[in-house]
Amino acid sequence: MTDLPTYTLTRTFAAPRDLVWRCWTDPELLGRWYGPGVETVVHQVTAKAGGQWLHEMKLPSGSMFQRMDNTEVVAPERIVMLMSSADANWAVTDNPMMQNWPRILRTEVTFSEVDGGTEMVLTWTPHEASQAEIDAFASALSSLDQGWGRGMDIMAEILEELTA
Repeated sequence: MTDLPTYTLTRTFAAPRDLVWRCWTDPELLGRWYGPGVETVVHQVTAKAGGQWLHEMKLPSGSMFQRMDNTEVVAPERIVMLMSSADANWAVTDNPMMQNWPRILRTEVTFSEVDGGTEMVLTWTPHEASQAEIDAFASALSSLDQGWGRGMDIMAEILEELTA
């Protein structure tokens, strides 16, 4: 299928590209911005093709685990990963909080130098998804800015600290 619903988030940061890249690849920094409003524990980040990013978000109802399998990494320009909910052993599983949510989301993040900073573009699409998963993702598109947007606001604060 070629006409998959796609979420795109573009954000320009007043920081050098290597620092924005670092926010996506440094476990300490990732844990600060990813999963805004909850404690995020990053268990592993290996920023290379074939590497993984494994983390746990500690919610009042219990932990939610996610894994990202990197399919392409070109530092500091681009990361492509397959993002999934996981169980405590990091096996891909259904999302425990959202019925019919895609088991796998292709996530591409690019980092481009622009005047005075870095433009980051995140693109999210269902990967090898059923029609029910595609429909669930499409119906959530208008609300995805809430979580990602808050995370980007926190990243901007981190970048401000790092460039001060």
